[in-house]
Amino acid sequence: MSPSSLWPTELRLSKDKSSLTVSFEDGAPYTLQAEYLRVRSPSAEVQGHSPEQRVTVGGKRAVKITNLEPVGNYAVRITFDDGHNTGLYSWSYLRVLGAKNDERWAEYLAELAEKGLSR
Repeated sequence: MSPSSLWPTELRLSKDKSSLTVSFEDGAPYTLQAEYLRVRSPSAEVQGHSPEQRVTVGGKRAVKITNLEPVGNYAVRITFDDGHNTGLYSWSYLRVLGAKNDERWAEYLAELAEKGLSR
């Protein structure tokens, strides 16, 4: 994947603020649910400082996106209605989340079940 294909041409928040559609220069559009973006936040609060420290975040089924703020020319800060806003979503990370949506969502649901958490 070339760097130019990682550049987004559009970020569109749904009217109900429950999803974000990200389109890339190569034509790849991804619609990412707010819950998925929140539980896969790239923040240290969620990801920890190593894979062993990653946190499974439950109870975010109804979370909404309240703000999108560009960060330089490489990322967007997403603010959620639960107050979380420390994750910087780089264009490449948004691309990975979109491309691996089904796989990562299934992993998340399995983690919830394993830990006795609910969405």
